[in-house]
Amino acid sequence: MNVPPVLMSSIICDRVIFDKLTGMASLINIIQTMNATRYPVRNSLVFFCELTDGHGKSNTRIKIVDSSADDKVIFEQKGTVEFADVQQVVTLALSMQGVAFPHPGEYRFQLLAEDILLGERRIFCREIQVPPIGTQDDAAQS
Repeated sequence: MNVPPVLMSSIICDRVIFDKLTGMASLINIIQTMNATRYPVRNSLVFFCELTDGHGKSNTRIKIVDSSADDKVIFEQKGTVEFADVQQVVTLALSMQGVAFPHPGEYRFQLLAEDILLGERRIFCREIQVPPIGTQDDAAQS
């Protein structure tokens, strides 16, 4: 059995930009809460993480689960990560287009390797009300 790697960090954001010279990553608009005026809502986002202590190839899987619906999986993608040595830090930036969040509430992004949960990151979806056009709030901002 392959020993799973160790998850060092995980972040959910809008976009990741990698510098061509250094390979360093810049995370744009880190997401902890998503606001929408109605549900279901579709969103595009990036799951960014760093792994280390890996031994060779490791089968990975990212899942988004709905915490209020018995961890129903709303998104899943499989992949493979390869480590040249155990001290290597591997950076993953998984772009997810059009993920559907069915209702407000808590969702967890889970990273698994060799079917072992390495860690998870939560986000909260909130339903917000937009004030009608022409209200006092609009006049105050003019």
